[in-house]
Amino acid sequence: MGLVAGACLAESGNDVVCVDNNESKVRSLQRGKVPFYEPGLEELVRRNRTEGRLTFTSTLAKAVRNSSVVFIAVGTPQGEDGSADLRHVLEVARDVARAMSGYTVVVDKSTVPVGTSERVREVIRRETTHPFSVVSNPEFLKQGAAVDDFLKPDRVVIGAEDPRAQALMLELYEPFTRTGAPIMMMDCASAELSKYAANAMLATRISFMNEVANVCELVGADVDQVRKAIGADKRIGTSFLFPGIGYGGSCFPKDVQAMRRFAADKGYDFKILSAVESVNTLQKTKLFTMLKKHFGALEGKTVAVWGLSFKPRTDDMREAPSIPLIEAMLSAGITVQAFDPEATRVAKGIFGSRVSYAASGYDAVRGADALAIVTEWNEFRRPDFARIRSLMRSPVVFDGRNLFTPAQMKQNGFTYYSIGRS
Repeated sequence: MGLVAGACLAESGNDVVCVDNNESKVRSLQRGKVPFYEPGLEELVRRNRTEGRLTFTSTLAKAVRNSSVVFIAVGTPQGEDGSADLRHVLEVARDVARAMSGYTVVVDKSTVPVGTSERVREVIRRETTHPFSVVSNPEFLKQGAAVDDFLKPDRVVIGAEDPRAQALMLELYEPFTRTGAPIMMMDCASAELSKYAANAMLATRISFMNEVANVCELVGADVDQVRKAIGADKRIGTSFLFPGIGYGGSCFPKDVQAMRRFAADKGYDFKILSAVESVNTLQKTKLFTMLKKHFGALEGKTVAVWGLSFKPRTDDMREAPSIPLIEAMLSAGITVQAFDPEATRVAKGIFGSRVSYAASGYDAVRGADALAIVTEWNEFRRPDFARIRSLMRSPVVFDGRNLFTPAQMKQNGFTYYSIGRS
Protein backbone atom coordinates (compact mmCIF):
# COMPACT_ATOMS: atom_id res chain seq x y z
CA MET A 1 0.00 0.00 0.00
CA GLY A 2 2.79 2.42 0.88
CA LEU A 3 4.70 1.73 -2.32
CA VAL A 4 1.59 2.07 -4.48
CA ALA A 5 0.76 5.41 -2.83
CA GLY A 6 4.32 6.66 -3.23
CA ALA A 7 4.60 5.64 -6.88
CA CYS A 8 1.20 7.09 -7.79
CA LEU A 9 1.86 10.38 -5.98
CA ALA A 10 5.15 10.63 -7.88
CA GLU A 11 3.30 9.89 -11.12
CA SER A 12 1.24 13.06 -10.61
CA GLY A 13 4.41 15.19 -10.36
CA ASN A 14 5.28 15.13 -6.67
CA ASP A 15 8.75 14.45 -5.30
CA VAL A 16 8.35 11.34 -3.15
CA VAL A 17 10.81 9.63 -0.80
CA CYS A 18 9.83 6.11 0.27
CA VAL A 19 11.36 4.96 3.56
CA ASP A 20 11.71 1.39 4.80
CA ASN A 21 13.89 -0.18 7.50
CA ASN A 22 14.41 -3.30 5.37
CA GLU A 23 17.74 -2.57 3.66
CA SER A 24 17.45 -5.38 1.10
CA LYS A 25 14.00 -4.16 0.07
CA VAL A 26 15.31 -0.62 -0.32
CA ARG A 27 18.24 -1.81 -2.46
CA SER A 28 15.85 -3.81 -4.64
CA LEU A 29 13.63 -0.79 -5.17
CA GLN A 30 16.61 1.42 -5.92
CA ARG A 31 17.31 -0.96 -8.81
CA GLY A 32 13.71 -0.61 -9.95
CA LYS A 33 12.69 -4.10 -8.80
CA VAL A 34 9.46 -4.47 -6.83
CA PRO A 35 9.75 -7.32 -4.27
CA PHE A 36 6.16 -8.49 -4.69
CA TYR A 37 3.65 -8.89 -7.51
CA GLU A 38 1.18 -6.10 -8.25
CA PRO A 39 0.15 -5.46 -11.87
CA GLY A 40 1.51 -2.20 -13.31
CA LEU A 41 3.46 -1.20 -10.21
CA GLU A 42 6.98 -2.09 -11.33
CA GLU A 43 6.61 -0.06 -14.52
CA LEU A 44 5.36 2.93 -12.47
CA VAL A 45 8.25 2.63 -10.01
CA ARG A 46 10.87 2.39 -12.75
CA ARG A 47 9.53 5.35 -14.71
CA ASN A 48 9.30 7.73 -11.76
CA ARG A 49 12.62 6.56 -10.36
CA THR A 50 14.28 7.23 -13.74
CA GLU A 51 12.72 10.69 -13.89
CA GLY A 52 13.96 11.49 -10.39
CA ARG A 53 10.61 11.97 -8.68
CA LEU A 54 10.71 8.72 -6.68
CA THR A 55 13.60 7.75 -4.41
CA PHE A 56 14.13 5.11 -1.75
CA THR A 57 16.04 5.25 1.51
CA SER A 58 16.31 3.65 4.94
CA THR A 59 17.15 7.03 6.54
CA LEU A 60 13.87 8.36 7.92
CA ALA A 61 15.15 11.57 9.50
CA LYS A 62 16.47 13.11 6.28
CA ALA A 63 13.34 12.15 4.36
CA VAL A 64 11.08 13.76 6.97
CA ARG A 65 13.12 16.99 7.15
CA ASN A 66 12.69 17.51 3.42
CA SER A 67 8.95 16.69 3.31
CA SER A 68 5.83 18.74 3.93
CA VAL A 69 3.60 15.63 4.10
CA VAL A 70 4.56 12.33 5.75
CA PHE A 71 2.42 9.23 5.17
CA ILE A 72 2.61 6.49 7.81
CA ALA A 73 1.95 3.26 5.92
CA VAL A 74 3.34 0.59 8.24
CA GLY A 75 1.57 -2.65 9.11
CA THR A 76 -1.00 -2.95 11.87
CA PRO A 77 -0.80 -6.69 12.59
CA GLN A 78 -3.51 -8.50 14.47
CA GLY A 79 -2.92 -8.87 18.19
CA GLU A 80 -3.72 -12.04 20.12
CA ASP A 81 -7.11 -10.62 21.11
CA GLY A 82 -7.99 -9.64 17.53
CA SER A 83 -7.27 -5.94 18.02
CA ALA A 84 -4.99 -3.93 15.74
CA ASP A 85 -1.42 -3.71 17.03
CA LEU A 86 -0.42 -0.03 16.78
CA ARG A 87 3.15 -0.34 18.03
CA HIS A 88 4.71 0.28 14.62
CA VAL A 89 2.44 3.24 13.87
CA LEU A 90 3.25 4.95 17.17
CA GLU A 91 6.99 4.20 16.89
CA VAL A 92 7.12 5.77 13.43
CA ALA A 93 5.07 8.76 14.65
CA ARG A 94 7.66 9.32 17.40
CA ASP A 95 10.56 9.10 14.94
CA VAL A 96 8.80 11.46 12.52
CA ALA A 97 8.23 13.99 15.30
CA ARG A 98 11.90 13.97 16.29
CA ALA A 99 12.93 14.64 12.68
CA MET A 100 10.52 17.49 11.90
CA SER A 101 12.08 20.81 10.85
CA GLY A 102 8.90 22.82 10.41
CA TYR A 103 5.15 22.51 9.85
CA THR A 104 4.39 18.93 8.78
CA VAL A 105 1.20 17.07 7.92
CA VAL A 106 1.39 13.53 9.30
CA VAL A 107 -1.05 11.21 7.54
CA ASP A 108 -2.27 7.89 8.95
CA LYS A 109 -2.48 5.79 5.79
CA SER A 110 -2.41 2.47 7.67
CA THR A 111 -5.71 0.86 8.60
CA VAL A 112 -6.13 1.92 12.22
CA PRO A 113 -9.00 1.82 14.76
CA VAL A 114 -10.96 4.86 15.82
CA GLY A 115 -8.94 7.09 18.13
CA THR A 116 -5.54 6.36 16.57
CA SER A 117 -5.17 9.89 15.15
CA GLU A 118 -5.46 11.29 18.67
CA ARG A 119 -2.86 8.83 19.97
CA VAL A 120 -0.51 9.77 17.12
CA ARG A 121 -1.11 13.44 17.92
CA GLU A 122 -0.19 12.88 21.56
CA VAL A 123 3.03 11.03 20.64
CA ILE A 124 4.13 13.78 18.26
CA ARG A 125 3.25 16.55 20.71
CA ARG A 126 5.55 15.02 23.32
CA GLU A 127 8.49 14.89 20.91
CA THR A 128 8.49 18.22 19.04
CA THR A 129 7.73 21.93 19.36
CA HIS A 130 7.20 22.32 15.61
CA PRO A 131 3.65 22.89 14.36
CA PHE A 132 1.97 19.87 12.80
CA SER A 133 -1.36 18.36 11.81
CA VAL A 134 -2.50 14.73 11.95
CA VAL A 135 -4.75 13.49 9.15
CA SER A 136 -6.55 10.17 8.67
CA ASN A 137 -6.52 9.08 5.01
CA PRO A 138 -7.55 5.40 4.75
CA GLU A 139 -6.79 3.52 1.56
CA PHE A 140 -9.38 1.55 -0.39
CA LEU A 141 -7.05 -0.35 -2.72
CA LYS A 142 -7.74 -3.85 -4.00
CA GLN A 143 -4.74 -6.12 -4.36
CA GLY A 144 -4.37 -6.96 -8.02
CA ALA A 145 -5.84 -3.59 -9.04
CA ALA A 146 -4.15 -1.25 -6.55
CA VAL A 147 -2.49 1.06 -9.07
CA ASP A 148 -5.73 1.69 -10.96
CA ASP A 149 -7.62 2.13 -7.70
CA PHE A 150 -5.21 4.85 -6.56
CA LEU A 151 -5.04 6.65 -9.90
CA LYS A 152 -8.81 6.42 -10.47
CA PRO A 153 -10.43 6.18 -7.01
CA ASP A 154 -14.13 5.74 -6.30
CA ARG A 155 -13.67 8.30 -3.54
CA VAL A 156 -10.97 9.83 -1.37
CA VAL A 157 -11.65 9.96 2.37
CA ILE A 158 -9.77 12.57 4.40
CA GLY A 159 -10.16 13.04 8.13
CA ALA A 160 -8.78 16.47 9.03
CA GLU A 161 -9.90 19.27 11.32
CA ASP A 162 -7.09 21.76 10.54
CA PRO A 163 -7.91 24.01 7.53
CA ARG A 164 -4.23 24.18 6.54
CA ALA A 165 -3.99 20.39 6.39
CA GLN A 166 -7.32 20.15 4.57
CA ALA A 167 -6.09 22.52 1.85
CA LEU A 168 -2.83 20.63 1.40
CA MET A 169 -4.56 17.25 1.15
CA LEU A 170 -7.09 18.61 -1.35
CA GLU A 171 -4.22 19.90 -3.49
CA LEU A 172 -2.46 16.53 -3.28
CA TYR A 173 -5.48 14.47 -4.37
CA GLU A 174 -7.04 16.83 -6.91
CA PRO A 175 -5.20 15.27 -9.89
CA PHE A 176 -6.77 11.87 -9.12
CA THR A 177 -10.37 13.13 -8.89
CA ARG A 178 -10.76 15.22 -12.03
CA THR A 179 -13.36 12.81 -13.44
CA GLY A 180 -15.70 13.57 -10.55
CA ALA A 181 -14.77 11.13 -7.79
CA PRO A 182 -15.61 12.86 -4.51
CA ILE A 183 -13.04 13.97 -1.96
CA MET A 184 -14.88 13.43 1.33
CA MET A 185 -13.62 15.71 4.09
CA MET A 186 -14.64 14.63 7.59
CA ASP A 187 -13.44 14.27 11.17
CA CYS A 188 -10.66 11.77 11.89
CA ALA A 189 -12.85 9.33 13.82
CA SER A 190 -15.31 9.03 10.93
CA ALA A 191 -12.50 8.54 8.43
CA GLU A 192 -10.90 5.83 10.57
CA LEU A 193 -14.20 3.99 10.98
CA SER A 194 -15.06 4.23 7.26
CA LYS A 195 -12.28 1.81 6.24
CA TYR A 196 -13.30 -0.84 8.77
CA ALA A 197 -16.98 -0.41 7.95
CA ALA A 198 -16.33 -0.80 4.21
CA ASN A 199 -14.31 -3.99 4.61
CA ALA A 200 -16.75 -5.41 7.14
CA MET A 201 -19.65 -4.79 4.74
CA LEU A 202 -17.85 -6.53 1.86
CA ALA A 203 -16.91 -9.48 4.08
CA THR A 204 -20.54 -9.70 5.19
CA ARG A 205 -21.78 -9.88 1.59
CA ILE A 206 -19.33 -12.69 0.86
CA SER A 207 -20.36 -14.73 3.89
CA PHE A 208 -24.05 -14.08 3.22
CA MET A 209 -23.77 -15.44 -0.32
CA ASN A 210 -21.88 -18.47 0.95
CA GLU A 211 -24.75 -19.15 3.34
CA VAL A 212 -27.22 -18.77 0.46
CA ALA A 213 -25.12 -21.21 -1.59
CA ASN A 214 -25.23 -23.76 1.20
CA VAL A 215 -29.04 -23.49 1.31
CA CYS A 216 -29.17 -23.85 -2.48
CA GLU A 217 -27.39 -27.19 -2.24
CA LEU A 218 -29.96 -28.43 0.28
CA VAL A 219 -33.04 -27.42 -1.71
CA GLY A 220 -31.80 -28.06 -5.26
CA ALA A 221 -31.58 -24.39 -6.29
CA ASP A 222 -28.84 -22.82 -8.43
CA VAL A 223 -26.92 -20.10 -6.59
CA ASP A 224 -25.90 -18.46 -9.88
CA GLN A 225 -29.54 -17.84 -10.77
CA VAL A 226 -30.28 -16.60 -7.26
CA ARG A 227 -27.25 -14.30 -7.37
CA LYS A 228 -28.33 -12.74 -10.66
CA ALA A 229 -31.89 -12.24 -9.42
CA ILE A 230 -30.94 -10.42 -6.24
CA GLY A 231 -28.10 -8.50 -7.91
CA ALA A 232 -30.55 -6.99 -10.39
CA ASP A 233 -32.12 -5.11 -7.47
CA LYS A 234 -30.51 -1.66 -7.62
CA ARG A 235 -30.59 -1.47 -3.83
CA ILE A 236 -28.30 -4.51 -3.69
CA GLY A 237 -26.15 -4.48 -6.85
CA THR A 238 -23.97 -7.24 -8.25
CA SER A 239 -20.62 -6.74 -6.50
CA PHE A 240 -19.33 -9.30 -3.97
CA LEU A 241 -22.23 -11.71 -4.52
CA PHE A 242 -20.14 -14.59 -5.81
CA PRO A 243 -20.12 -17.69 -3.58
CA GLY A 244 -16.88 -19.54 -2.96
CA ILE A 245 -14.69 -21.05 -0.30
CA GLY A 246 -14.27 -18.01 1.92
CA TYR A 247 -12.38 -14.75 1.91
CA GLY A 248 -8.75 -14.26 2.88
CA GLY A 249 -6.02 -11.68 2.44
CA SER A 250 -4.46 -9.04 4.62
CA CYS A 251 -7.59 -6.91 5.11
CA PHE A 252 -10.94 -8.65 5.51
CA PRO A 253 -10.04 -11.19 8.23
CA LYS A 254 -7.96 -8.71 10.22
CA ASP A 255 -10.32 -5.75 9.84
CA VAL A 256 -13.45 -7.73 10.74
CA GLN A 257 -11.79 -8.93 13.93
CA ALA A 258 -10.42 -5.48 14.75
CA MET A 259 -13.83 -3.84 14.28
CA ARG A 260 -15.41 -6.42 16.56
CA ARG A 261 -12.71 -5.79 19.12
CA PHE A 262 -12.83 -2.01 19.30
CA ALA A 263 -16.64 -2.16 19.35
CA ALA A 264 -16.39 -4.59 22.29
CA ASP A 265 -13.98 -2.22 24.04
CA LYS A 266 -16.77 0.36 23.90
CA GLY A 267 -19.26 -2.14 25.30
CA TYR A 268 -20.91 -3.15 22.03
CA ASP A 269 -21.26 -6.75 20.85
CA PHE A 270 -21.13 -6.69 17.02
CA LYS A 271 -23.13 -9.88 16.52
CA ILE A 272 -23.28 -9.78 12.72
CA LEU A 273 -19.50 -9.74 12.40
CA SER A 274 -19.22 -12.68 14.78
CA ALA A 275 -21.46 -14.64 12.41
CA VAL A 276 -19.48 -13.45 9.36
CA GLU A 277 -16.25 -14.81 10.87
CA SER A 278 -17.87 -18.10 11.81
CA VAL A 279 -19.32 -18.64 8.34
CA ASN A 280 -16.02 -17.80 6.67
CA THR A 281 -14.05 -20.21 8.84
CA LEU A 282 -16.48 -23.03 8.07
CA GLN A 283 -16.55 -22.21 4.34
CA LYS A 284 -12.81 -22.76 4.07
CA THR A 285 -13.40 -26.45 4.92
CA LYS A 286 -15.92 -26.86 2.08
CA LEU A 287 -13.70 -28.47 -0.56
CA PHE A 288 -12.08 -30.86 1.88
CA THR A 289 -15.52 -31.98 3.07
CA MET A 290 -16.50 -32.61 -0.56
CA LEU A 291 -13.32 -34.62 -1.11
CA LYS A 292 -14.04 -36.85 1.89
CA LYS A 293 -17.64 -37.37 0.85
CA HIS A 294 -16.67 -38.35 -2.70
CA PHE A 295 -13.66 -40.59 -2.02
CA GLY A 296 -14.24 -41.82 1.51
CA ALA A 297 -10.67 -42.99 2.19
CA LEU A 298 -8.18 -40.25 1.21
CA GLU A 299 -4.88 -41.92 2.12
CA GLY A 300 -2.70 -42.29 -0.96
CA LYS A 301 -4.79 -40.04 -3.22
CA THR A 302 -3.18 -37.33 -5.36
CA VAL A 303 -4.98 -33.99 -5.70
CA ALA A 304 -4.04 -31.12 -8.00
CA VAL A 305 -4.65 -27.62 -6.62
CA TRP A 306 -5.12 -24.70 -8.98
CA GLY A 307 -4.53 -21.40 -7.19
CA LEU A 308 -2.69 -20.65 -3.96
CA SER A 309 -2.99 -16.88 -3.50
CA PHE A 310 -6.06 -15.59 -1.67
CA LYS A 311 -7.27 -13.91 -4.88
CA PRO A 312 -6.05 -13.60 -8.49
CA ARG A 313 -3.49 -10.99 -9.65
CA THR A 314 -1.46 -11.15 -6.45
CA ASP A 315 1.08 -13.44 -4.82
CA ASP A 316 -0.34 -12.73 -1.34
CA MET A 317 -1.28 -15.87 0.62
CA ARG A 318 -2.21 -14.28 3.93
CA GLU A 319 -5.32 -16.08 5.26
CA ALA A 320 -5.69 -17.77 1.85
CA PRO A 321 -8.29 -20.60 1.69
CA SER A 322 -5.64 -22.75 0.04
CA ILE A 323 -3.69 -23.00 3.30
CA PRO A 324 -6.25 -24.81 5.52
CA LEU A 325 -7.32 -26.93 2.52
CA ILE A 326 -3.80 -28.11 1.73
CA GLU A 327 -2.94 -28.64 5.41
CA ALA A 328 -6.06 -30.81 5.79
CA MET A 329 -5.21 -32.80 2.68
CA LEU A 330 -1.62 -33.37 3.80
CA SER A 331 -2.84 -34.52 7.22
CA ALA A 332 -5.16 -37.00 5.49
CA GLY A 333 -2.28 -38.54 3.54
CA ILE A 334 -3.02 -36.86 0.21
CA THR A 335 -0.20 -35.98 -2.20
CA VAL A 336 -0.68 -32.35 -3.30
CA GLN A 337 0.43 -31.06 -6.71
CA ALA A 338 -0.09 -27.30 -6.76
CA PHE A 339 0.11 -24.55 -9.36
CA ASP A 340 -0.28 -20.78 -9.07
CA PRO A 341 0.84 -18.21 -11.67
CA GLU A 342 2.50 -15.96 -9.07
CA ALA A 343 2.38 -17.36 -5.53
CA THR A 344 4.66 -20.41 -5.77
CA ARG A 345 7.60 -18.67 -4.07
CA VAL A 346 5.39 -17.60 -1.17
CA ALA A 347 3.83 -21.08 -0.95
CA LYS A 348 7.24 -22.70 -0.64
CA GLY A 349 7.82 -20.60 2.46
CA ILE A 350 4.59 -22.00 3.97
CA PHE A 351 4.55 -25.65 2.88
CA GLY A 352 8.18 -26.27 1.99
CA SER A 353 8.77 -29.62 0.32
CA ARG A 354 5.54 -31.14 1.62
CA VAL A 355 3.85 -29.98 -1.60
CA SER A 356 4.89 -30.59 -5.20
CA TYR A 357 4.93 -27.35 -7.23
CA ALA A 358 3.99 -27.66 -10.89
CA ALA A 359 5.17 -25.41 -13.72
CA SER A 360 1.66 -25.21 -15.21
CA GLY A 361 -1.92 -26.17 -14.50
CA TYR A 362 -1.60 -29.13 -16.85
CA ASP A 363 1.52 -30.38 -15.09
CA ALA A 364 -0.37 -30.17 -11.78
CA VAL A 365 -3.19 -32.50 -12.93
CA ARG A 366 -0.85 -35.16 -14.33
CA GLY A 367 -1.70 -38.44 -12.55
CA ALA A 368 -4.12 -36.72 -10.15
CA ASP A 369 -7.22 -38.37 -8.72
CA ALA A 370 -8.95 -34.98 -8.48
CA LEU A 371 -8.52 -31.29 -9.24
CA ALA A 372 -9.40 -28.63 -6.64
CA ILE A 373 -9.84 -25.09 -7.97
CA VAL A 374 -9.11 -22.59 -5.21
CA THR A 375 -8.27 -19.25 -6.87
CA GLU A 376 -10.07 -17.85 -9.91
CA TRP A 377 -7.11 -16.85 -12.07
CA ASN A 378 -8.28 -15.91 -15.57
CA GLU A 379 -6.07 -18.53 -17.21
CA PHE A 380 -8.06 -21.27 -15.45
CA ARG A 381 -11.35 -20.25 -17.07
CA ARG A 382 -10.87 -21.72 -20.56
CA PRO A 383 -8.65 -24.81 -20.23
CA ASP A 384 -8.32 -27.71 -22.64
CA PHE A 385 -10.72 -30.12 -20.94
CA ALA A 386 -9.80 -33.06 -23.14
CA ARG A 387 -6.15 -32.61 -22.25
CA ILE A 388 -6.95 -32.38 -18.53
CA ARG A 389 -9.07 -35.54 -18.65
CA SER A 390 -6.34 -37.46 -20.47
CA LEU A 391 -3.74 -36.43 -17.87
CA MET A 392 -5.80 -37.23 -14.77
CA ARG A 393 -6.11 -40.66 -13.17
CA SER A 394 -9.81 -39.96 -12.58
CA PRO A 395 -11.74 -36.98 -14.02
CA VAL A 396 -13.08 -35.40 -10.82
CA VAL A 397 -13.15 -31.61 -10.29
CA PHE A 398 -13.96 -29.72 -7.09
CA ASP A 399 -14.56 -26.12 -8.18
CA GLY A 400 -14.38 -23.72 -5.24
CA ARG A 401 -14.97 -20.68 -7.45
CA ASN A 402 -17.70 -21.88 -9.85
CA LEU A 403 -15.56 -21.23 -12.92
CA PHE A 404 -17.47 -23.77 -14.99
CA THR A 405 -21.07 -24.92 -15.36
CA PRO A 406 -22.33 -28.38 -14.39
CA ALA A 407 -23.64 -28.95 -17.94
CA GLN A 408 -20.28 -27.99 -19.46
CA MET A 409 -18.38 -30.34 -17.19
CA LYS A 410 -20.79 -33.22 -17.73
CA GLN A 411 -20.42 -32.78 -21.48
CA ASN A 412 -16.63 -32.96 -21.09
CA GLY A 413 -16.82 -36.18 -19.10
CA PHE A 414 -16.06 -34.93 -15.57
CA THR A 415 -17.59 -35.66 -12.21
CA TYR A 416 -18.04 -32.08 -11.05
CA TYR A 417 -18.69 -30.47 -7.69
CA SER A 418 -19.19 -26.72 -7.23
CA ILE A 419 -20.58 -24.25 -4.68
CA GLY A 420 -24.35 -23.88 -4.36
CA ARG A 421 -25.27 -25.89 -7.45
CA SER A 422 -26.33 -29.44 -8.22
